[in-house]
Amino acid sequence: MRILKEPLFHFFLLGVAIFGWFSYLNDPLSARDDGNQIVFDEQDIDRLINQFQSTWQRLPTPQELNGMQDALLRQEILVREARALGLDQGDSVVRNRLAQKMEFLTLSLAQSTNPDDATLQAHLTENNERFMQPGRLAFQQIGLDPSADPTQIDAMLVALNGGADPELFSGPSLLPPNQPLSNAQQVDAKFGRGFFASLEELPQGKWGGPVPSSYGLHLVKIDMNEPASLPSLDQIRDAVLFDWRRDLKTELSDAQFDALQAKYEVTIPTAEDIARRLGQ
Repeated sequence: MRILKEPLFHFFLLGVAIFGWFSYLNDPLSARDDGNQIVFDEQDIDRLINQFQSTWQRLPTPQELNGMQDALLRQEILVREARALGLDQGDSVVRNRLAQKMEFLTLSLAQSTNPDDATLQAHLTENNERFMQPGRLAFQQIGLDPSADPTQIDAMLVALNGGADPELFSGPSLLPPNQPLSNAQQVDAKFGRGFFASLEELPQGKWGGPVPSSYGLHLVKIDMNEPASLPSLDQIRDAVLFDWRRDLKTELSDAQFDALQAKYEVTIPTAEDIARRLGQ
């Protein structure tokens, strides 16, 4: 997926979107920090009402609104005083939270983007390995007695492929004699790792084996073999859209960081400096 075919144009759009979101989401009082003056205006009240309504699905009472306003005022005063004391400096929790908020802005931008079907189909085609449905097998199986020798096993296979009833050769077992269409993870969870892969080598519609499992040897008849396949876009549209937006978020995040980093002159230790500090 090549979203940023014209980097300067997209960096401009990205910057506008990010700082637009920042202006919308940022604490309104902190954004208007003017010395010792704290001002509540209609925008602040509307924001508190919308927050309450989205949570409780109703408008707040005047008392509830006053309580939220008092809580916001308390928070604002404590935040300003903490900054004045330098408590936000060197605090990993604060730093991580600020970085997360910047990442959130990019994520919000990606999640609000709705690509057309052609874009989603191209993403599905280019990343088909992410969406492949694993192969599945349906089969019958008979657990062999540990004392069975090769001659007896061959005779059983001849009889079974000649139409003999499998129950004539099956003994008591906790394993199912018939396994419905299942993928490798489901089959191996019952018979042990690698059992599904061994079955893929058997022909369909004919008893074969013996096939080893975690429980011994088995004779197996493949009833249905459904190979791995790529679903159509209509079948997995939501999954493709989610994956496309995740890639978009990564690409936009990288582009945003590159654009922001260009504003700074960065000095970092050399490999020799690091080795010397580590005593190597």
